[in-house]
Amino acid sequence: MKNIILVLVILITGTSLQAQTKVGTIDADFILQQMPEMVKVEEGMKTYNTELQENLQSTVKQYEELIAAYQTNADTFNEEEKQSKEDEIITLENEIKNFRQKASVLMQMRNNELTQPLYLKIDEAMKAIITEQAYTQILNTSANGLAYADEKYDITDAVIKKLGITVKE
Repeated sequence: MKNIILVLVILITGTSLQAQTKVGTIDADFILQQMPEMVKVEEGMKTYNTELQENLQSTVKQYEELIAAYQTNADTFNEEEKQSKEDEIITLENEIKNFRQKASVLMQMRNNELTQPLYLKIDEAMKAIITEQAYTQILNTSANGLAYADEKYDITDAVIKKLGITVKE
């Protein structure tokens, strides 16, 4: 008799716990791309990219001038001057290589910096929808690549509506 009661209690508890869970999905990246503020983000990224390119071109120009001056005056330099000029050229060459390597990281950092406030807006709207519709969990479909999610549990459209965004075709 005790075993039967124990099994019934476990079944009832398990059923009630399962009924309390409501899982939904959201595509935050899709929402982000629909936000009108993305125009400013894209402009900011273009401006930053232009700045980086100008800095790189300035350094490359300086490098080319150093090489031209070295080649023109190499015969007049003593060993110490030659070594100094070669070291200067090598240092500048390394700076160019390092700059090229970290340029993509710098661009990603700037993109994160510019989109962070937009993600916060999405988060606030999402939390409002979660509260209104009693969700216990929301999975971001753009981040984890869900294999399948029923569209009736997708709150992307509700968040877009809450933010007052008109979806672009």
